[in-house]
Amino acid sequence: MDMPGYYEFCCRVKIISGHDALEKIPDTLAQLNAGRPMIVTDKGVVGAGLIDIVVNAISNGVNIGAIADDVPPDSDLRIVNSLARLYREKGCDSLIAIGGGSVMDTAKGINIIVSEKADNLMKFSGANALKRALMPLIAIPTTAGTGSEVTLVAVIKDHEKHLKMAFVSNFLLPDASIVDSRMTLTLPPAITAATGMDALSHAVEAYTCLAKNPLSDAHALAAIRLISDNLLKVTVNPGDKKGRLGMASAATLAGIAFGNSMVGMVHTLGHSVGSVCGVPHGACMAILLPYGLEYNMHKNGHLTAELLLPMAGAEVYAATPKEERAQNVIALIRRMNQDLHEATGGRHARFFKEALDRDGKEMVPKEKLPHIAKTALRDGSIFYNPEDLDYNDFLMVLEAAWEGKPLDIGKIKKE
Repeated sequence: MDMPGYYEFCCRVKIISGHDALEKIPDTLAQLNAGRPMIVTDKGVVGAGLIDIVVNAISNGVNIGAIADDVPPDSDLRIVNSLARLYREKGCDSLIAIGGGSVMDTAKGINIIVSEKADNLMKFSGANALKRALMPLIAIPTTAGTGSEVTLVAVIKDHEKHLKMAFVSNFLLPDASIVDSRMTLTLPPAITAATGMDALSHAVEAYTCLAKNPLSDAHALAAIRLISDNLLKVTVNPGDKKGRLGMASAATLAGIAFGNSMVGMVHTLGHSVGSVCGVPHGACMAILLPYGLEYNMHKNGHLTAELLLPMAGAEVYAATPKEERAQNVIALIRRMNQDLHEATGGRHARFFKEALDRDGKEMVPKEKLPHIAKTALRDGSIFYNPEDLDYNDFLMVLEAAWEGKPLDIGKIKKE
Protein backbone atom coordinates (compact mmCIF):
# COMPACT_ATOMS: atom_id res chain seq x y z
CA MET A 1 0.00 0.00 0.00
CA ASP A 2 1.29 3.48 -0.89
CA MET A 3 1.24 5.55 2.29
CA PRO A 4 0.38 9.23 1.86
CA GLY A 5 2.90 11.62 3.32
CA TYR A 6 0.09 13.53 5.03
CA TYR A 7 -3.64 13.03 5.52
CA GLU A 8 -6.47 14.08 7.79
CA PHE A 9 -9.33 11.90 9.00
CA CYS A 10 -12.32 13.00 11.08
CA CYS A 11 -15.55 11.26 12.02
CA ARG A 12 -16.81 12.56 15.32
CA VAL A 13 -20.40 11.43 14.70
CA LYS A 14 -21.76 9.17 17.43
CA ILE A 15 -23.21 6.16 15.60
CA ILE A 16 -26.00 4.22 17.28
CA SER A 17 -26.91 1.11 15.28
CA GLY A 18 -29.29 -1.80 15.71
CA HIS A 19 -32.80 -3.09 15.23
CA ASP A 20 -34.09 -0.85 18.05
CA ALA A 21 -31.64 2.06 17.96
CA LEU A 22 -34.37 4.74 17.71
CA GLU A 23 -35.22 4.35 21.37
CA LYS A 24 -31.82 5.88 22.23
CA ILE A 25 -32.79 9.30 20.80
CA PRO A 26 -34.17 10.84 24.04
CA ASP A 27 -30.96 10.07 25.92
CA THR A 28 -28.90 11.35 23.01
CA LEU A 29 -30.80 14.65 22.92
CA ALA A 30 -30.44 15.02 26.67
CA GLN A 31 -26.68 14.56 26.36
CA LEU A 32 -26.71 17.39 23.82
CA ASN A 33 -28.71 19.63 26.21
CA ALA A 34 -31.64 19.66 23.79
CA GLY A 35 -35.26 18.63 24.17
CA ARG A 36 -37.40 20.45 21.59
CA PRO A 37 -36.33 19.18 18.17
CA MET A 38 -37.69 20.07 14.78
CA ILE A 39 -38.16 16.95 12.64
CA VAL A 40 -37.20 17.47 8.99
CA THR A 41 -38.43 14.89 6.50
CA ASP A 42 -40.32 14.43 3.23
CA LYS A 43 -43.78 13.26 2.28
CA GLY A 44 -42.53 9.87 1.09
CA VAL A 45 -41.09 9.11 4.53
CA VAL A 46 -44.33 10.24 6.17
CA GLY A 47 -46.40 8.18 3.75
CA ALA A 48 -44.34 5.08 4.54
CA GLY A 49 -45.25 5.44 8.22
CA LEU A 50 -41.65 5.98 9.33
CA ILE A 51 -42.32 9.21 11.20
CA ASP A 52 -44.85 7.39 13.35
CA ILE A 53 -42.20 4.79 14.25
CA VAL A 54 -39.77 7.52 15.30
CA VAL A 55 -42.37 9.55 17.20
CA ASN A 56 -43.49 6.47 19.12
CA ALA A 57 -39.89 5.59 19.94
CA ILE A 58 -39.14 9.05 21.39
CA SER A 59 -42.52 9.88 22.91
CA ASN A 60 -41.18 9.77 26.46
CA GLY A 61 -39.07 12.77 27.32
CA VAL A 62 -39.01 14.60 23.97
CA ASN A 63 -41.19 17.59 23.14
CA ILE A 64 -41.32 17.80 19.36
CA GLY A 65 -41.42 21.45 18.32
CA ALA A 66 -42.39 20.96 14.68
CA ILE A 67 -42.57 18.35 11.93
CA ALA A 68 -41.70 19.69 8.46
CA ASP A 69 -42.38 17.20 5.65
CA ASP A 70 -42.09 19.35 2.53
CA VAL A 71 -38.48 18.61 1.57
CA PRO A 72 -38.33 18.00 -2.22
CA PRO A 73 -36.30 15.23 -3.96
CA ASP A 74 -33.53 17.78 -4.57
CA SER A 75 -32.73 19.99 -1.57
CA ASP A 76 -34.05 23.45 -2.39
CA LEU A 77 -32.63 26.80 -1.28
CA ARG A 78 -36.13 28.25 -0.85
CA ILE A 79 -37.28 25.34 1.32
CA VAL A 80 -34.18 25.67 3.50
CA ASN A 81 -34.98 29.33 4.11
CA SER A 82 -38.67 28.72 4.86
CA LEU A 83 -37.97 25.85 7.27
CA ALA A 84 -35.38 27.95 9.08
CA ARG A 85 -38.13 30.48 9.73
CA LEU A 86 -40.41 27.70 11.04
CA TYR A 87 -37.64 26.48 13.37
CA ARG A 88 -37.38 29.96 14.89
CA GLU A 89 -41.12 30.47 15.12
CA LYS A 90 -41.61 27.19 17.01
CA GLY A 91 -38.74 27.81 19.43
CA CYS A 92 -36.85 24.64 18.52
CA ASP A 93 -33.42 23.87 19.94
CA SER A 94 -32.25 20.99 17.73
CA LEU A 95 -32.92 19.11 14.49
CA ILE A 96 -33.78 15.49 13.69
CA ALA A 97 -33.37 14.70 9.99
CA ILE A 98 -35.29 11.60 8.87
CA GLY A 99 -34.82 10.66 5.25
CA GLY A 100 -32.31 10.39 2.45
CA GLY A 101 -29.64 12.72 1.20
CA SER A 102 -31.93 15.61 0.29
CA VAL A 103 -33.46 15.63 3.78
CA MET A 104 -30.04 15.46 5.43
CA ASP A 105 -28.69 18.27 3.27
CA THR A 106 -31.78 20.39 3.92
CA ALA A 107 -31.41 19.92 7.68
CA LYS A 108 -27.74 20.88 7.49
CA GLY A 109 -28.69 24.03 5.54
CA ILE A 110 -31.34 24.92 8.11
CA ASN A 111 -28.80 24.40 10.86
CA ILE A 112 -26.39 26.85 9.26
CA ILE A 113 -29.03 29.59 9.08
CA VAL A 114 -30.46 29.16 12.58
CA SER A 115 -27.09 28.67 14.27
CA GLU A 116 -25.49 31.65 12.54
CA LYS A 117 -28.64 33.78 12.93
CA ALA A 118 -28.30 34.45 9.22
CA ASP A 119 -30.74 35.20 6.42
CA ASN A 120 -28.55 34.26 3.45
CA LEU A 121 -27.31 30.68 3.24
CA MET A 122 -25.04 31.56 0.32
CA LYS A 123 -22.65 33.42 2.62
CA PHE A 124 -21.50 30.03 3.88
CA SER A 125 -21.09 28.13 0.61
CA GLY A 126 -17.80 26.50 -0.28
CA ALA A 127 -15.27 25.01 2.11
CA ASN A 128 -14.69 25.95 5.74
CA ALA A 129 -16.83 29.09 5.82
CA LEU A 130 -18.29 27.98 9.17
CA LYS A 131 -16.19 28.90 12.20
CA ARG A 132 -18.11 27.46 15.16
CA ALA A 133 -20.33 24.59 16.27
CA LEU A 134 -23.96 24.51 15.13
CA MET A 135 -27.15 23.48 16.96
CA PRO A 136 -27.56 19.75 17.77
CA LEU A 137 -28.42 17.59 14.76
CA ILE A 138 -29.42 13.90 14.81
CA ALA A 139 -29.54 12.12 11.46
CA ILE A 140 -31.72 9.07 10.79
CA PRO A 141 -31.20 7.65 7.29
CA THR A 142 -34.14 5.99 5.56
CA THR A 143 -32.11 4.92 2.54
CA ALA A 144 -28.91 2.90 2.61
CA GLY A 145 -27.04 5.06 0.16
CA THR A 146 -26.06 8.67 0.62
CA GLY A 147 -23.99 8.40 3.81
CA SER A 148 -25.03 11.98 4.58
CA GLU A 149 -25.55 10.98 8.21
CA VAL A 150 -21.75 10.96 8.66
CA THR A 151 -20.48 13.49 6.11
CA LEU A 152 -19.30 17.08 6.42
CA VAL A 153 -20.96 18.07 3.13
CA ALA A 154 -24.35 19.50 2.20
CA VAL A 155 -25.45 20.05 -1.39
CA ILE A 156 -28.28 22.56 -1.83
CA LYS A 157 -29.88 23.25 -5.20
CA ASP A 158 -30.78 26.72 -6.40
CA HIS A 159 -33.59 25.75 -8.74
CA GLU A 160 -33.83 29.24 -10.24
CA LYS A 161 -30.20 29.09 -11.39
CA HIS A 162 -30.19 25.30 -12.00
CA LEU A 163 -27.08 24.92 -9.86
CA LYS A 164 -26.13 22.66 -6.99
CA MET A 165 -23.99 24.40 -4.38
CA ALA A 166 -21.75 22.60 -1.92
CA PHE A 167 -21.19 23.48 1.73
CA VAL A 168 -18.22 21.78 3.35
CA SER A 169 -17.24 21.97 7.01
CA ASN A 170 -16.53 19.65 9.93
CA PHE A 171 -19.23 21.61 11.75
CA LEU A 172 -21.80 20.10 9.35
CA LEU A 173 -21.16 16.62 10.75
CA PRO A 174 -24.28 15.49 12.65
CA ASP A 175 -23.85 14.99 16.38
CA ALA A 176 -25.35 11.51 16.16
CA SER A 177 -26.50 9.07 13.50
CA ILE A 178 -29.22 6.54 14.27
CA VAL A 179 -28.90 3.47 12.03
CA ASP A 180 -32.02 1.37 12.56
CA SER A 181 -33.15 -1.47 10.28
CA ARG A 182 -36.80 -0.42 10.64
CA MET A 183 -36.09 2.74 8.64
CA THR A 184 -35.35 0.93 5.36
CA LEU A 185 -37.72 -2.06 5.46
CA THR A 186 -40.36 -0.26 3.37
CA LEU A 187 -37.91 1.05 0.76
CA PRO A 188 -39.14 -0.03 -2.70
CA PRO A 189 -36.86 -2.33 -4.72
CA ALA A 190 -35.89 0.27 -7.35
CA ILE A 191 -34.89 2.84 -4.72
CA THR A 192 -33.12 0.13 -2.72
CA ALA A 193 -31.09 -0.70 -5.83
CA ALA A 194 -30.21 2.87 -6.77
CA THR A 195 -29.30 4.00 -3.27
CA GLY A 196 -27.24 0.86 -2.72
CA MET A 197 -25.25 1.63 -5.88
CA ASP A 198 -24.83 5.18 -4.59
CA ALA A 199 -23.16 3.75 -1.48
CA LEU A 200 -20.98 1.54 -3.68
CA SER A 201 -19.89 4.54 -5.75
CA HIS A 202 -18.90 6.36 -2.55
CA ALA A 203 -16.77 3.46 -1.37
CA VAL A 204 -15.18 2.76 -4.76
CA GLU A 205 -14.30 6.38 -5.49
CA ALA A 206 -13.05 6.85 -1.93
CA TYR A 207 -10.66 3.93 -2.46
CA THR A 208 -9.46 5.03 -5.90
CA CYS A 209 -9.33 8.85 -5.73
CA LEU A 210 -6.31 11.05 -5.06
CA ALA A 211 -7.03 11.84 -1.39
CA LYS A 212 -7.38 8.21 -0.25
CA ASN A 213 -5.68 7.27 3.00
CA PRO A 214 -5.33 4.12 5.13
CA LEU A 215 -8.30 4.92 7.38
CA SER A 216 -10.67 5.80 4.55
CA ASP A 217 -9.49 2.67 2.73
CA ALA A 218 -10.47 0.45 5.67
CA HIS A 219 -13.98 1.89 5.77
CA ALA A 220 -14.37 1.70 1.98
CA LEU A 221 -13.33 -1.95 1.76
CA ALA A 222 -15.70 -2.94 4.59
CA ALA A 223 -18.55 -1.11 2.84
CA ILE A 224 -17.87 -2.81 -0.51
CA ARG A 225 -17.91 -6.25 1.14
CA LEU A 226 -21.26 -5.57 2.85
CA ILE A 227 -22.83 -4.17 -0.33
CA SER A 228 -21.65 -7.12 -2.41
CA ASP A 229 -23.15 -9.50 0.16
CA ASN A 230 -26.46 -7.74 0.74
CA LEU A 231 -27.66 -5.37 -2.00
CA LEU A 232 -29.24 -7.88 -4.37
CA LYS A 233 -30.65 -9.88 -1.44
CA VAL A 234 -32.57 -6.94 0.05
CA THR A 235 -33.71 -5.78 -3.38
CA VAL A 236 -35.32 -9.18 -3.93
CA ASN A 237 -36.41 -9.61 -0.31
CA PRO A 238 -37.11 -6.16 1.20
CA GLY A 239 -38.12 -7.61 4.58
CA ASP A 240 -34.67 -9.06 5.30
CA LYS A 241 -33.85 -7.15 8.52
CA LYS A 242 -30.32 -8.50 8.79
CA GLY A 243 -29.57 -7.57 5.18
CA ARG A 244 -31.15 -4.15 5.64
CA LEU A 245 -28.96 -3.42 8.65
CA GLY A 246 -25.97 -4.66 6.68
CA MET A 247 -26.73 -2.22 3.86
CA ALA A 248 -27.38 0.63 6.31
CA SER A 249 -24.02 -0.05 7.94
CA ALA A 250 -22.38 -0.16 4.51
CA ALA A 251 -23.79 3.23 3.56
CA THR A 252 -22.49 4.70 6.82
CA LEU A 253 -19.05 3.15 6.31
CA ALA A 254 -18.94 4.46 2.74
CA GLY A 255 -20.01 7.89 3.96
CA ILE A 256 -17.16 7.96 6.46
CA ALA A 257 -14.76 6.85 3.71
CA PHE A 258 -15.61 9.44 1.08
CA GLY A 259 -16.16 12.14 3.67
CA ASN A 260 -12.45 11.83 4.41
CA SER A 261 -11.02 11.04 0.97
CA MET A 262 -13.56 12.76 -1.30
CA VAL A 263 -14.73 11.44 -4.69
CA GLY A 264 -14.04 11.93 -8.39
CA MET A 265 -15.46 12.07 -11.90
CA VAL A 266 -18.40 9.73 -11.23
CA HIS A 267 -19.78 12.30 -8.82
CA THR A 268 -18.74 15.22 -11.01
CA LEU A 269 -20.85 13.93 -13.87
CA GLY A 270 -23.60 12.66 -11.58
CA HIS A 271 -24.06 16.08 -10.00
CA SER A 272 -24.29 17.61 -13.47
CA VAL A 273 -26.81 15.10 -14.83
CA GLY A 274 -28.89 15.68 -11.70
CA SER A 275 -28.73 19.47 -12.06
CA VAL A 276 -29.59 19.57 -15.76
CA CYS A 277 -32.04 16.68 -16.06
CA GLY A 278 -33.26 15.90 -12.54
CA VAL A 279 -32.17 12.26 -12.58
CA PRO A 280 -31.98 10.88 -9.01
CA HIS A 281 -28.42 10.83 -7.72
CA GLY A 282 -28.32 7.08 -7.02
CA ALA A 283 -29.39 6.27 -10.57
CA CYS A 284 -26.61 8.51 -11.92
CA MET A 285 -24.04 6.79 -9.72
CA ALA A 286 -25.12 3.31 -10.79
CA ILE A 287 -24.83 4.21 -14.46
CA LEU A 288 -21.58 6.17 -14.28
CA LEU A 289 -19.52 4.07 -11.86
CA PRO A 290 -18.08 1.58 -14.40
CA TYR A 291 -17.26 4.44 -16.78
CA GLY A 292 -15.32 6.31 -14.13
CA LEU A 293 -13.23 3.22 -13.45
CA GLU A 294 -12.62 2.67 -17.16
CA TYR A 295 -11.59 6.27 -17.74
CA ASN A 296 -9.11 6.26 -14.85
CA MET A 297 -7.81 2.75 -15.53
CA HIS A 298 -4.40 3.79 -16.87
CA LYS A 299 -3.77 5.84 -13.73
CA ASN A 300 -5.17 3.70 -10.93
CA GLY A 301 -6.06 0.31 -12.40
CA HIS A 302 -3.96 -1.36 -9.70
CA LEU A 303 -6.31 0.10 -7.07
CA THR A 304 -9.42 -0.98 -8.96
CA ALA A 305 -7.92 -4.48 -9.17
CA GLU A 306 -7.68 -4.64 -5.37
CA LEU A 307 -11.47 -4.26 -5.13
CA LEU A 308 -11.98 -7.72 -6.59
CA LEU A 309 -11.18 -9.18 -3.15
CA PRO A 310 -14.11 -7.57 -1.24
CA MET A 311 -16.43 -7.85 -4.24
CA ALA A 312 -15.87 -11.47 -5.21
CA GLY A 313 -14.08 -13.13 -2.30
CA ALA A 314 -10.64 -14.61 -1.71
CA GLU A 315 -11.01 -17.65 -3.99
CA VAL A 316 -12.00 -15.64 -7.07
CA TYR A 317 -9.36 -13.03 -6.32
CA ALA A 318 -6.60 -15.62 -6.02
CA ALA A 319 -7.72 -17.47 -9.16
CA THR A 320 -7.86 -14.31 -11.31
CA PRO A 321 -4.63 -13.27 -13.08
CA LYS A 322 -3.35 -9.97 -11.74
CA GLU A 323 -3.69 -8.19 -15.09
CA GLU A 324 -7.37 -9.18 -15.38
CA ARG A 325 -8.59 -8.13 -11.93
CA ALA A 326 -9.43 -4.50 -12.68
CA GLN A 327 -11.49 -5.38 -15.76
CA ASN A 328 -13.26 -8.07 -13.75
CA VAL A 329 -14.24 -5.50 -11.12
CA ILE A 330 -15.81 -3.32 -13.82
CA ALA A 331 -17.58 -6.37 -15.25
CA LEU A 332 -18.90 -7.25 -11.79
CA ILE A 333 -20.34 -3.75 -11.34
CA ARG A 334 -22.06 -3.99 -14.73
CA ARG A 335 -23.34 -7.42 -13.69
CA MET A 336 -24.72 -5.92 -10.49
CA ASN A 337 -26.57 -3.29 -12.50
CA GLN A 338 -27.97 -6.00 -14.78
CA ASP A 339 -29.08 -8.16 -11.84
CA LEU A 340 -30.72 -5.15 -10.19
CA HIS A 341 -32.38 -4.22 -13.49
CA GLU A 342 -33.93 -7.67 -13.64
CA ALA A 343 -34.83 -7.77 -9.94
CA THR A 344 -36.73 -4.46 -10.23
CA GLY A 345 -38.63 -5.36 -13.37
CA GLY A 346 -36.52 -3.02 -15.49
CA ARG A 347 -36.90 0.03 -13.26
CA HIS A 348 -33.21 0.14 -12.33
CA ALA A 349 -31.58 1.96 -15.25
CA ARG A 350 -28.34 0.54 -16.64
CA PHE A 351 -27.64 3.52 -18.90
CA PHE A 352 -29.08 7.01 -19.33
CA LYS A 353 -31.47 6.35 -22.20
CA GLU A 354 -33.21 3.88 -19.85
CA ALA A 355 -33.74 6.53 -17.15
CA LEU A 356 -37.44 7.39 -17.24
CA ASP A 357 -39.62 9.69 -15.17
CA ARG A 358 -42.91 8.66 -13.54
CA ASP A 359 -44.74 9.25 -16.82
CA GLY A 360 -42.35 7.00 -18.71
CA LYS A 361 -40.61 9.89 -20.47
CA GLU A 362 -36.88 9.95 -21.15
CA MET A 363 -35.12 11.99 -18.47
CA VAL A 364 -31.83 12.51 -20.34
CA PRO A 365 -32.46 13.51 -23.96
CA LYS A 366 -29.28 12.95 -25.97
CA GLU A 367 -29.24 16.58 -27.08
CA LYS A 368 -28.74 17.62 -23.44
CA LEU A 369 -25.36 15.85 -23.16
CA PRO A 370 -23.31 18.90 -24.29
CA HIS A 371 -25.05 21.04 -21.64
CA ILE A 372 -24.30 18.42 -18.99
CA ALA A 373 -20.63 18.30 -20.06
CA LYS A 374 -20.33 22.09 -19.77
CA THR A 375 -21.96 22.01 -16.33
CA ALA A 376 -19.50 19.35 -15.17
CA LEU A 377 -16.59 21.73 -15.83
CA ARG A 378 -17.74 23.81 -12.84
CA ASP A 379 -17.98 20.95 -10.32
CA GLY A 380 -15.24 20.96 -7.70
CA SER A 381 -15.27 17.20 -7.06
CA ILE A 382 -13.18 16.68 -10.20
CA PHE A 383 -10.17 18.01 -8.26
CA TYR A 384 -9.66 14.59 -6.63
CA ASN A 385 -10.02 12.51 -9.78
CA PRO A 386 -6.82 10.68 -10.80
CA GLU A 387 -7.01 11.93 -14.39
CA ASP A 388 -7.94 15.32 -15.84
CA LEU A 389 -11.05 15.79 -17.94
CA ASP A 390 -11.98 18.57 -20.34
CA TYR A 391 -15.27 19.20 -22.13
CA ASN A 392 -14.56 16.63 -24.84
CA ASP A 393 -13.66 13.99 -22.25
CA PHE A 394 -16.87 14.58 -20.31
CA LEU A 395 -18.91 14.39 -23.50
CA MET A 396 -17.20 11.16 -24.57
CA VAL A 397 -18.04 9.51 -21.24
CA LEU A 398 -21.62 10.80 -21.30
CA GLU A 399 -22.23 9.52 -24.82
CA ALA A 400 -20.99 6.05 -23.88
CA ALA A 401 -23.07 6.05 -20.68
CA TRP A 402 -26.15 7.20 -22.60
CA GLU A 403 -25.89 4.31 -25.06
CA GLY A 404 -24.75 1.72 -22.52
CA LYS A 405 -21.57 0.97 -24.43
CA PRO A 406 -18.20 0.35 -22.76
CA LEU A 407 -15.82 3.29 -22.91
CA ASP A 408 -13.28 3.24 -25.73
CA ILE A 409 -10.17 3.30 -23.54
CA GLY A 410 -8.03 3.85 -26.64
CA LYS A 411 -9.48 7.36 -26.95
CA ILE A 412 -8.08 8.36 -23.55
CA LYS A 413 -4.71 9.81 -24.42
CA LYS A 414 -3.51 11.28 -21.16
CA GLU A 415 -0.14 11.36 -19.49
